[in-house]
Amino acid sequence: MPDGPKIVTSYLAMMIRNFLQMMLLGSFFGGISGRPSVPPTARPFPQHVAYKEGCILPNHISRQQMDDSVRSFYKAWKQRYIRKGCNIGEFYVWFEGPYTHNKQCVSEGQGYGMIITALMAGADTTARTTYNGLYHYYKNHPSKTDPYLMAWAQKKDCRNIDGSSATDGDMDIAYSLLLADAQWGSKDGINYREEGRRMVDAILQKEINKKTFSILLSNSSEHDSKDYFDMRTSDFMPAHFRSFRSVSGDADWNKVIDNNYTLFKYLQAAYSPDAGLFPDFINKVGTQVKPARPRYLESRYDGAYNYNACRIPWRIATDFIVNGDPRSADIVGKINRWIRSTTKGNPDNISAGYSLGGEDLKDRYYEALCFIGPFAVAAMIGKDNQPWLNKLWDYMVNFRLTGFDYYDNSIKMINMIILSGNYWTPGS
Repeated sequence: MPDGPKIVTSYLAMMIRNFLQMMLLGSFFGGISGRPSVPPTARPFPQHVAYKEGCILPNHISRQQMDDSVRSFYKAWKQRYIRKGCNIGEFYVWFEGPYTHNKQCVSEGQGYGMIITALMAGADTTARTTYNGLYHYYKNHPSKTDPYLMAWAQKKDCRNIDGSSATDGDMDIAYSLLLADAQWGSKDGINYREEGRRMVDAILQKEINKKTFSILLSNSSEHDSKDYFDMRTSDFMPAHFRSFRSVSGDADWNKVIDNNYTLFKYLQAAYSPDAGLFPDFINKVGTQVKPARPRYLESRYDGAYNYNACRIPWRIATDFIVNGDPRSADIVGKINRWIRSTTKGNPDNISAGYSLGGEDLKDRYYEALCFIGPFAVAAMIGKDNQPWLNKLWDYMVNFRLTGFDYYDNSIKMINMIILSGNYWTPGS
């Protein structure tokens, strides 16, 4: 049979081709093991980072127990808050709350979600897909004056409410892009690093006051605007700014860090010497800085330690935890001593807001995770806080997600990552 060898050769070639196709399809759809294909992650959760000397973690439970708590809460958080956008391949963080006013998403929440997703890669096999969907939603909702900044809010039909930005949201989104580059690299798909660098440059140009190097409320604050020397105090994120300096190479970020540390030291001494607290907003930075008047922008408590300033202990403490800046430890040390004293070491006595003198705000005797979590992160600085920190961890993790809105739960999520020793920076 002269055609026999040809038939055998053809059959073998077909078998080899089919086998290779099966292998390729297997790697795309999950591999021969049946598991989903996972993009490589450089820093998969859990990381168990060695924080700077002088920092502590909860020590009454094991690291594995803390990791398990973080994973469990992340699963619930993602299921509740990550929603599909109006375009294919988009995701947004749902703006859940009692006063949404027809909003579906705000840039603040988008930033939280992008940081959380990048840090939880490894624990979540779909983290990169989710992150990219969040990125595409951000890119499809640019501010009017700069395509690298995000319009601060969208309605339920995905349309922007207006074209101005919110500086805190932009800063978290930019930082998340640097995390994404460190996690997945920028050679395959989105160039996270370049996108992050361009966003950092836009923030410096449009959302930083070039006279005082304080932080503007948004990109709508022009040189001749009445709010050009006003600031939302919780926008001071020194650990973010160090990463911004590294990716941009711009020394102006040193001025942002140093000038705001000087400003915050003055605010504590002048307006809250006992409690060490900060107001939600301040006016006249660079001349006669002072807490904002009631109803300056959001509420009658704009000059008090309220729902914006509650994030400050977390934002500033992080700079000591990962960078060891002693100015951070000095600022949060004052807050630690006061909150332990005023609560008598009982987390259940934490109120949802305080005057700068340290008195409870009226009708605020209820739990709010956006206050509790940041106090816990601050407590990581100083070994004498160990019993207090242990209590705060137990108190915080035992609250159910369904009892709070996206703001409380997203801050809790990030704070749990830090508290469990799993927070890392792009350059670490």
